[in-house]
Amino acid sequence: MPPAAAPIIAKWIDYFQCEFKISKNRVTKLGDYRHPYQGSGHKISVNNDLNPYAFLVTTVHEFAHLLTWNDHKNKVKPHGVEWKHNFKRMMAPFIEQSIFPGDVELAIVTYLDNPSAASCTDLRLSRALKKHDPVKDASRLEELPIDAVFTIKDGRHFKKGEKLRKRYRCLCLDNGNIYLFNPLAEVMLAPTGT
Repeated sequence: MPPAAAPIIAKWIDYFQCEFKISKNRVTKLGDYRHPYQGSGHKISVNNDLNPYAFLVTTVHEFAHLLTWNDHKNKVKPHGVEWKHNFKRMMAPFIEQSIFPGDVELAIVTYLDNPSAASCTDLRLSRALKKHDPVKDASRLEELPIDAVFTIKDGRHFKKGEKLRKRYRCLCLDNGNIYLFNPLAEVMLAPTGT
């Protein structure tokens, strides 16, 4: 995470007596919160492959769950009004201290108007955060032309189709099934003739 953010996060870990774990990359989620259960305390995990700014946003997201649990237990929706209020409140010190680069800060401020369940579903914030990822060989699906053939990490081949409301409809060339992809999904353009 950005070094200037570490003292605040350290205070939260200590104050809430939270087990904070840096996890291996999980494809389906960036972070996770587990409430106290059978004598164990709060547990938060955040993926280790995130850039510093995405790591911090994900960490604050999970701590907002912790605070919401402390205030309401399981009587409110996980990403309801209470969580949104706590997320905004907990993000405030990082905005006030200008921890984020300008493009990320602007995207976060816009996102804070109505935060969603995952920062990666907000395309503006996700794009701003991805600009700070290390350079990879992969492309974002939205950068490929319609009908381009691409592969994903597990080796399956797809043909990019039209964009529906938010996602691209893609045909799996290996099994004939249709899958919906986030525009920011990292894919590899298949060599011509594949």
